[in-house]
Amino acid sequence: MTTYEKYREINHHIYESLHDIHSLKMEAWVEHVVFTTEWWFGVTLSIIPWIVWILFHNKNSRHRMLFVAFFITILASFLDTIGTQFGLWIYYYEVLPWLPAYLPWDWALLPVVIIGLLEFKPEYSPFIKAFLFAALSSFVGEPFFEFIGLYEPIHWRSFYSFPIYIVIFLFCYWLSKRTFFDMYGA
Repeated sequence: MTTYEKYREINHHIYESLHDIHSLKMEAWVEHVVFTTEWWFGVTLSIIPWIVWILFHNKNSRHRMLFVAFFITILASFLDTIGTQFGLWIYYYEVLPWLPAYLPWDWALLPVVIIGLLEFKPEYSPFIKAFLFAALSSFVGEPFFEFIGLYEPIHWRSFYSFPIYIVIFLFCYWLSKRTFFDMYGA
């Protein structure tokens, strides 16, 4: 058997195991998560921030901010997936069971808070905003989600998140200032 054939065989067995594990997760999610109070809380956290943003955002920068929000969503989901896959943390009461990341955090709370901060008092220092965002996300948001039982850090501490949130915010600030939006009227 060649190395390639052996690798294909190993991958096939891994795929079968993952499929079996995912089936168990789906059964547990349907039986113990969906329509619970925690699940409804997650659904609410996935919708309400976007409604608030729609009502109060600067209409002149809508496309620019949605672009930044899309970037944040992709990046946060990617990092969250890596963290869960490497066993750094675990989420309970997922809104959608096939995503290892916590959808309300990655798809609503982070993007809306960041774009909201970018739009609010744009003349304020992005470094101060980044510091405040990182501090609140790391030392208030994460511990709160842990306290209410939606998130459990396994090999992770909140202070590890702090510099990551600063970098994400500052990169989003930089991204929001790109001039290529101007040619599209955004």
